[in-house]
Amino acid sequence: MKLLEDRIKEDGIVLDCEVLKVDRFLTHQIDAHLMHEIGQTFAQSFADLGITKVVTIEASGIAPALYAAEVLGVPMVFARKTKSLTMNEELLTSEVYSFTKQVTSTISISKRFLNHTDKVLIIDDFLANGQAAKGLVELCQQAGSDVVGIGIVIEKSFQTGRALLEAAGIPIKSLARIKGFVDGQVEFLSADA
Repeated sequence: MKLLEDRIKEDGIVLDCEVLKVDRFLTHQIDAHLMHEIGQTFAQSFADLGITKVVTIEASGIAPALYAAEVLGVPMVFARKTKSLTMNEELLTSEVYSFTKQVTSTISISKRFLNHTDKVLIIDDFLANGQAAKGLVELCQQAGSDVVGIGIVIEKSFQTGRALLEAAGIPIKSLARIKGFVDGQVEFLSADA
């Protein structure tokens, strides 16, 4: 997605050989117009799969997932990283390791929001080692839901996440695939890579 790649080039900051900071438009401050375009792109890419729910993990996946859900006309459900006092019903849970935060979290979704009739599109902000998306797939499988696609805003293709998810046989659409970082600049894979 050229619009996203241009924004990464303009406002993304390479912190080291594996970390890209995109807090000016995705992970802290949200560019609503860009997220709307991203949501539309995901919705169009997965439109023919009968999606009934869009699932993400808090917090940076919420904006693109919400816009995709809006276009698809379905609910968006997000996995929580901490349990609140109001979450007193049975929960679906999974362990997720965060590459950027270097911590493992237990994520959860109430069983009331996913079931065996759901066809789920998972949306996430980044794909690095694939642990967040894998954890979301596990939550959906616990509910008996069918994960029909995974949408990733930014993929670091030089890490192992894509291979992990492809092994599960789930279609993946990444809007910006990063080949690597060279001299503080982002190098993208071609659109058909």
